[in-house]
Amino acid sequence: MIRHSTPDDLSTIMSMIDHSRSIMRANGNKTQWDGYPTTTTILDDIAKRIHYIIEDNGTPLGCFTLLNQPEPTYARIEGGLWLDDTTPYRTIHRLACAPNAHGIARQAFIWSEQHASSIRVDTHSDNHIMLHIIQQLGYTHCGTVYMDNGTPRLAFQKMMYPMVNPELKAYIESEILPRYNHFDTAHDLVHVQRVIAQSMELAQYYPKLKKDMVYTIAAYHDTGMVNGRENHHTDSARIIRQDTQLRKWFDPIDILIMAQAAEDHRASALGEPRSLYGKIVAEADRDIEPLNIVRRTVQYGLAYYPKLGKVEQWHRAAQHLTEKYGPEGYVKLYIPQSRNRVQLDKLQTLLADNTLLTDIITEMINQYSS
Repeated sequence: MIRHSTPDDLSTIMSMIDHSRSIMRANGNKTQWDGYPTTTTILDDIAKRIHYIIEDNGTPLGCFTLLNQPEPTYARIEGGLWLDDTTPYRTIHRLACAPNAHGIARQAFIWSEQHASSIRVDTHSDNHIMLHIIQQLGYTHCGTVYMDNGTPRLAFQKMMYPMVNPELKAYIESEILPRYNHFDTAHDLVHVQRVIAQSMELAQYYPKLKKDMVYTIAAYHDTGMVNGRENHHTDSARIIRQDTQLRKWFDPIDILIMAQAAEDHRASALGEPRSLYGKIVAEADRDIEPLNIVRRTVQYGLAYYPKLGKVEQWHRAAQHLTEKYGPEGYVKLYIPQSRNRVQLDKLQTLLADNTLLTDIITEMINQYSS
């Protein structure tokens, strides 16, 4: 059972916080929760009715805070972008458990996901237990945020997509998305989660679009990578057409449109996508955040051209970035509401600063080739 906390729970809550702090210290996390959270913090959470107790037969086993307002420290994120900037989100904080209690974090997350369209959470880089749980539950690492005292935290987000058919969503999550774990870092699970989130965010500007189709196209758009990168767009389209399970939810015309959208998403395509569905997934696939774009370019070169030396890797990365994202680059943007326009301007500013670009590419080559 999960219920609202009351002031009478305060001593039990602080005891659980002390216990969880000791677990952090024993597992190498020496600084998180140093003098925090205080009784004042918890009482404030209780007064706002955002603090919860997890109990079994009346015995408290854990507690957590679930913010229902934007987290101020999340307004600035470095080294990435949130999956979605427009959907209202809730934030999990101050998660603690009692001695000998197990599975508390998972219960808190699962319950919270049932009461939100989006969940954001942050944790210390040394909090290995929490990092493991977050990643197991399908949260996407979005970048780094900073607490009020300036200390960094790894930031994660998960989208629930309540507007999507739950059976379709369950099938894709269990049978399709795991395929991305076997692709290169430029087309991995984090990438497809970002493309899904951006596709669904953009689709809200077009109410007549079928959200099940938007979700499915994004989920399948890079499945053709199973046969390599060269023809992955056409292979993805073929996979959509041949997946008989999709016929449970879509008619032949829907499947044709989805296959065409997947085929048309590639940035190097000569013409525009044939449908608005195709334009949305193409736009979402751009996923433009300057440092992430440079990182993915470097990682791709190291993975597919391992015989190139570091200098050659640098030239390959710089040339690709200019050809694709430079002022005369072939990348195209289709949806005016997308945040890609601003991000592309930032990336082009970086590309114009040869000294800074050289330093960043060189550092990444050294980091990912070691």
